Amino acid sequence: MAPTQRITTRNARFQQWQALLTNRSKRQRSREFLVQGVRPINVAVEQGWPIRTLIFDMQHQLSGWAQDLLRTTFAEQVAMASELLAELGEKHEEAPELIAVMEIPDDDLDRIKVSGDFLGVLFDRPTTPGNIGAIIRSADAFAADGVIVTGHAADVYDSKSVRASTGSLFALPTVRVPSAHEVMAWLDTHRAAGTPVQLVGTDEHGDVDIFDFDLTGPTLLLIGNETKGLSSSWRELADQTVSIPMAGSASSLNAANAATAVLYEAARQRIARSRLSR
Repeated sequence: MAPTQRITTRNARFQQWQALLTNRSKRQRSREFLVQGVRPINVAVEQGWPIRTLIFDMQHQLSGWAQDLLRTTFAEQVAMASELLAELGEKHEEAPELIAVMEIPDDDLDRIKVSGDFLGVLFDRPTTPGNIGAIIRSADAFAADGVIVTGHAADVYDSKSVRASTGSLFALPTVRVPSAHEVMAWLDTHRAAGTPVQLVGTDEHGDVDIFDFDLTGPTLLLIGNETKGLSSSWRELADQTVSIPMAGSASSLNAANAATAVLYEAARQRIARSRLSR
């Protein structure tokens, strides 16, 4: 498919895409965000995410991967000057050979499937996009079913979050919701249908060590804001708070690191249970 447009100047369309990197409201209005990198784009294609536009370098020979993607993906194609593509890729020295303009899906909690071995992560009011992406990556690595981001928070589709997820954003349902109310209504529906999802909050002063608490049942892990921890509403809603035993001088972990540690323990317990039941 031949490119429908060639962009060599900072025209209106380039400025529209550039704004997606930093302007959350514009991402929301257009329901678009930018993605680069072989693995993230491949995972997006494999998972059936809608690609609206493929922007490629018009001044350099494309790799076989990029050529195959342009040939096989049904999306608008735009050829762009290298220096402009470098700006969209936030790489001022070297341009990515291709950037995908992806469609933002609906924030529907039913995208996250709940079953008897459900494991989910809720990140309460995160302030750092990179931490969101890192938690999505860890949740994907340890076979969680989805990630929920609640409250006034950094954006899942911020370029820093997208990069930090290294493609896991496209493999794992990630949903933004305004408050605990929407999450609890969703959970109440599943609980009424027979899946007793427990809410497990993480806190440095948790009631029990994570190693001593059973995470093999359907569980939603609650991860607090990077500086203030869990909100009072989530603390009240939690069925249990757990802590990560630490022996060094640090009293707490970065939110993404704490989530990874708890996800690992949940995965370890579930693997151990599975082996015992054979």
